[in-house]
Amino acid sequence: MSRSKTTASATAAAAAMTTPAQLERLGEHLRKLRLLKSSERLEAMLQHAAAHELPYAEFLEQVLGEEVAAKMSKNIAMRTAMARFPFVKPLETFDFDYQPSIDRKQLHSLASGHFIEHGDNVIVLGPPGVGKTHLAVSLGLKAIEAGYRVLFTTAAALIEKLTKAHAEGRLEDKLKIYTAPRLLIVDEIGYLPIDRQGANLFFQLISRRYERGPMILTSNQSFGAWGEVFGDRVIATAILDRLLHHAVTMNIRGNSYRLKDKLKAGLVRSHDDNSSQPGGEI
Repeated sequence: MSRSKTTASATAAAAAMTTPAQLERLGEHLRKLRLLKSSERLEAMLQHAAAHELPYAEFLEQVLGEEVAAKMSKNIAMRTAMARFPFVKPLETFDFDYQPSIDRKQLHSLASGHFIEHGDNVIVLGPPGVGKTHLAVSLGLKAIEAGYRVLFTTAAALIEKLTKAHAEGRLEDKLKIYTAPRLLIVDEIGYLPIDRQGANLFFQLISRRYERGPMILTSNQSFGAWGEVFGDRVIATAILDRLLHHAVTMNIRGNSYRLKDKLKAGLVRSHDDNSSQPGGEI
């Protein structure tokens, strides 16, 4: 008997062995257990198992494996939406050839998520357009895949919400929102000036998360310029003292992705030709 005839016979046997009443009962059991993926594909999986003569244990493993994969995918999608990323760009889409100053080994180590378990902060410095936000989001996505809850915000939006909550007497509740996620990403520190009250509120948040919840921060300013960013050198020093106690720093020296085409056309100078780096050294 040919293989095609054998397969057809096995499929027919499966259909004969499983009555409509049994299919209905099995489907009902799966729905009650909320195994929705298996409920949708029950008949097809039974036919596949019969056609390939799968042992019972292997068939059960296949059913449960598909269900787990479906639930994980759904959970990742939900946590990604809750993170409020400005975009979704996996690390695999980052153009490392355009930013050779980045230590790929260090970055892939961070992508493993060990820095979260160790409670280390990650601080990414560099001029505008070099991919700081992309890297922050990519590491956030890796953390979500590992099962962590992540929240993304810009520094400006964070300060604005804390200031408003303080004025309305809701500061404690708002601080809890930013301390609850296992990983908090604060983007674009230094792009807009922060007044003294905003600096104090930011310090309160840093103090709450200190040695409890790691953070990823991006900035276009060197640490030495943070005194000007926060409008108070003392507060800036106190913030950095807590952030850098357990931290990994990445300093990107490169050209803006947004100027990529103009650089190729020779319309603007390469960042490598400049004597100073906006990101700066520590």
